[in-house]
Amino acid sequence: MPLSEDEQRILSEIEQQLYETDPSLAHGIADTTVYSDAYRHLRRGIVLFIVGMVMMIGTLHITFWLSAVGVVIMFGSAVSIEANARRMGKAGLDQLAQSMRASGVRDYLGNRNSRMRDRFRKDDT
Repeated sequence: MPLSEDEQRILSEIEQQLYETDPSLAHGIADTTVYSDAYRHLRRGIVLFIVGMVMMIGTLHITFWLSAVGVVIMFGSAVSIEANARRMGKAGLDQLAQSMRASGVRDYLGNRNSRMRDRFRKDDT
């Protein structure tokens, strides 16, 4: 059911006030989707898989046990990747791919990096 013109005007006024009073909250809400939590865990699983693989290959000549720990890390992260890919589902993966295509991967990652820099930058006040 579409909103009436009055309802749309009221919503746009509320949105404008939110952007004026708390822009960081407004941007955080705008960037958050249903799939953002699963996507964050999916990225973490991929990074852990790569760390486990490097650990397995890098420590194989030192001792078998450290390589076995790398294999366990790889297995756990593979289970996490699979579970979070299922949580995202086809619609979530399609939405992620579409947003990356629309903005470009470099812009997407650059935006994340600038937000991290802004988050850890000390205030001059």
